[in-house]
Amino acid sequence: MTYLGIDIGTSGVKALLIDEHGRALGEASAAAVEPVRPHPGWSEQNPADWWKATLAAIDALSKSHPTELASVRGIGLSGHMHGATLLDKNDEVLRPCILWNDGRSAAECREMEAALPSLRDIAGNIAMPGFTAPKIAWVRKHEPEIFARIAKVLLPKAYVRLLLTGEHVEDMSDAAGTLWLDVGKRDWSDELLAVTGLDRSHMPRLVEGSAPSGALKREFAQRWGMDANVVVAGGAGDNAAAACGIGAIRPGEGFVSLGTSGVLFVSNDRFRPNTKGAVHAFCHAVPDTWHQMGVILSATDSLNWLSHITGQKPAALSGAAEAQFTGPGEEIFLPYLSGERTPHNNAGARGSFVGLSHLSDPAKLAQAVMEGVTFAFRDSQRVLKDAGTRIDRLLAVGGGSKSALWLKMIATNLDMEIALPEDGDFGGALGAARLGLCAAEGADPASVMTMPPIAKTIAPDRSLSAAYSDQYARYRALYPAIEEARS
Repeated sequence: MTYLGIDIGTSGVKALLIDEHGRALGEASAAAVEPVRPHPGWSEQNPADWWKATLAAIDALSKSHPTELASVRGIGLSGHMHGATLLDKNDEVLRPCILWNDGRSAAECREMEAALPSLRDIAGNIAMPGFTAPKIAWVRKHEPEIFARIAKVLLPKAYVRLLLTGEHVEDMSDAAGTLWLDVGKRDWSDELLAVTGLDRSHMPRLVEGSAPSGALKREFAQRWGMDANVVVAGGAGDNAAAACGIGAIRPGEGFVSLGTSGVLFVSNDRFRPNTKGAVHAFCHAVPDTWHQMGVILSATDSLNWLSHITGQKPAALSGAAEAQFTGPGEEIFLPYLSGERTPHNNAGARGSFVGLSHLSDPAKLAQAVMEGVTFAFRDSQRVLKDAGTRIDRLLAVGGGSKSALWLKMIATNLDMEIALPEDGDFGGALGAARLGLCAAEGADPASVMTMPPIAKTIAPDRSLSAAYSDQYARYRALYPAIEEARS
């Protein structure tokens, strides 16, 4: 018996096979056409690209691991959150998907909150341009002919599910990121839907992430040599799926993700919002569980940006920073290249360097970038504590976790140990596969979603704690000053 996890990202799709013990058996990836930015602050992608990449990734597995793929009993889906995929009555896509990092709908966010003062209480979140509902409000205002034809609004992985199963279904974790869900009740909110001119008929059916959502269409089962009764799980949004992959489903367990964006994630036993600090309070992908996130829009993307500017590869920059590192430098970087969510909720915020001198070389700039992202994580930890949240254990995931210096900075600034898994990718694909196992076998998520073996634990460097606290105070003082200067 095997289980397949499919992780739909903006840059491509990854498919991962596991056995009944959770061991990885094989994986394959396929690239998708990169998002386009028709205007500053916009970000769109053609949903057909996710589907093509999904088929390509699974087709590749069918060639490399035909026997293992043929024995699949359950499939789980993970995907990038918040994307507005608009379908007509024939399930045809009406326009390119407006993605999670699109900031065009700031005005609509303000209008939604003014129209429904209880919005934050119901949704547990601030209306932010990244969420799905404000994007629909923008379409309603600026593309009324498209809005009039909307029959269903799906998130990215739900669109792939539709093509795999013929079902309009979404799981609780991804639905919580739309701003249409009553997160405490785990159900669509008629009041939130009405603010954007929609109702329940426009929404997919809701299931828990570890529950069945439908069956794989016969044509695909035949294509990949599978049995005719392959269960497709509800799945999860990418961050909840990553938490399932590393076993962070119990209260106080979480992770710090150093990917394109950055996430400080912690699981909760109840709905625990803090909208004043722009904390995301969402349903988890397993029943009776919630989670909170502090979200940074440009984490490793900040180092990628510096790479483009300097012509040096990100790994070379981080290596140079580590080679010359002695502690906090003079340079300070604010990583708001695409605006920021936690704690500022400001799509118009912009990044900056402060403290530059003739001695500021690429290595020092790279260190400042890494520290700026680290301070953004510290901001997230601060507002999570303000919500009464306890973080007992953090694992590091994402491409940036390969940098020993970056992890040391984060451990020191959060003043807690960071565990680094031994080997393998503990991202969305593994979590999705585990959810597929639960759905197919009726297994208890707590028994399936265990934590991986740990390669090492990074402890805080307390000799740098005072210096970093001083630097963090300067960092925090810069944001309001720079915003005032821009206004």
